[in-house]
Amino acid sequence: MLDYKLLAALAAVIEQGGFERGAQVLGLSQSAISQRIKLLEARIGQPVLVRATPPAPTEVGRQLLNHVQQVRLLERDLKGQVPVLSEAVPERLRLAINADSLATWWASAVGDFCTNQNVLLELVVEDQEVGLKRMRAGEVAGCVCAAERPVAGANSVALGAMPYLAVASPAFVHRYLAEGINAQALARAPAIVFGTDDQLQHRFLAELGVTGGFDYHLCPSSEGFVRLMESGLGWGMVPELQVRDELIKGTLVELMPGRAIDVPLYWHYWRSGGRLLTELTQHLCREAKGALVPL
Repeated sequence: MLDYKLLAALAAVIEQGGFERGAQVLGLSQSAISQRIKLLEARIGQPVLVRATPPAPTEVGRQLLNHVQQVRLLERDLKGQVPVLSEAVPERLRLAINADSLATWWASAVGDFCTNQNVLLELVVEDQEVGLKRMRAGEVAGCVCAAERPVAGANSVALGAMPYLAVASPAFVHRYLAEGINAQALARAPAIVFGTDDQLQHRFLAELGVTGGFDYHLCPSSEGFVRLMESGLGWGMVPELQVRDELIKGTLVELMPGRAIDVPLYWHYWRSGGRLLTELTQHLCREAKGALVPL
């Protein structure tokens, strides 16, 4: 059986970014919390921390942190019924989310909820196509991703879809697409891709009949992605939500109106996450209706 005092020490060190601050939160000395971590590693039989600045969990350490989080969520449901659990301490939720949601609708959707529920978020940014791997590895309590089918022990609900548009700057169009915007011209022009898991530009070209390779820049930043397009460096697929102002101002133009790609988004959460995750799920479903298009 796991010793939860040892798991609490692991969580404190990671969440506070160091042994000293973690010890202060638990009312321990730095040497005492270090001994608890060493004892946990001895019982587990492998390291749970990478001794860096700040300390980082190992793979098994991340799974233990997720377990601690689920236990805390269940304990939260007992507050008010069991006096010893009634302290108004913030709950930390570790969630995986795609960068484009984080850059657009997510903040306004969860702001009031986190404030009213006394919740702290720890967000892990993953592409919408691969975010579910964090749930499968037991590293997060919930995730927003494009996969509909939940992993074992979890539920999923549809939030809606994000329309992605092919856009570029007027200067880019003049330089690379002056003779017409078509599949062959786009395939020859440099694109911008978010990361190695980002297949939207590939999918867009494939739908136009282009299946070969193409030149592209890599930019793993939603804001930087848009700024690079405005500079004329390349064309790319971005959420319509993110570039409404740029399209109105004319710093970006849609390349092929009517050819948006709708990316479905689903919210996944552990069934054993208690009332907090259930209430967050209901809240997200309500808020997403105003930001995303129906599936």
